[in-house]
Amino acid sequence: MHPQIVKDKLMILPLDPGCYLMKNELGQIIYVGKAKILKNRVKSYFIGAHSGKVQRMIEDIADFEIIITKNEAEALILESQLVKAHQPRYN
Repeated sequence: MHPQIVKDKLMILPLDPGCYLMKNELGQIIYVGKAKILKNRVKSYFIGAHSGKVQRMIEDIADFEIIITKNEAEALILESQLVKAHQPRYN
C-alpha cells in the first residue's frame, strides 16, 4: 500500500453517497463497494483490525477512486454495473 497516497485521499473524502474502487499496485481494480457516506466507509478499511479476506485485500490496496452518486439507490446500481464490468478479485 502507498500510505501517503491513501492518507492524502482519505483526508478529502466527501460525505456523499457513492461507489469506491480499490486498486492494486498495477492499477487494477481489486474491489468495488458502495457507501451511504463515502468518507466513513472508505476510512473504515484503514482503521482497526480486520481478518481473512478483508485483511488480504487491504494489504493489496495501493490506491482508490471514488464515484459520487445522487443517492444510495444509484450507488447500488452503479456498484452492480462496475462489478460486472471489472470482475474484481475480492468481490
